[in-house]
Amino acid sequence: QVQLKESGGGSVQAGGSLKLSCAASGYIFSDCGMSWYRQTPGNDREMVASINVAGTTSYLPSVRGRFTIFQDNIKNTLYLQMNSLKFEDTAVYTCAACDDPYDYCSGSWCSDARVQYYWGQGTQVTVSS
Repeated sequence: QVQLKESGGGSVQAGGSLKLSCAASGYIFSDCGMSWYRQTPGNDREMVASINVAGTTSYLPSVRGRFTIFQDNIKNTLYLQMNSLKFEDTAVYTCAACDDPYDYCSGSWCSDARVQYYWGQGTQVTVSS
């Protein structure tokens, strides 16, 4: 059973930093990389950052240059370093992984109904202005 567990959320003032962690347990080799998403009440979930199997990263334009996604394969942990936080970064942040044995996503994060996705429970990030 694959499980993802986020930690590191909390409250911070604008301009501050937080580092989120996502610990993966159970057998997992995320065939299409891993991602961080965020969601606020009443809004759709949006992808904040992703990292593919080759280590290439991609970011939501509004966080590029402030957030960094990286992983420690030995610890089986994904991270999101968030600097220069803004009020609008306030959200529940969730990590995600996938099982894509037929390579529909070609090694990169994608949205495909044929792919199995795994999600954590989320961690709250609150930025006060």
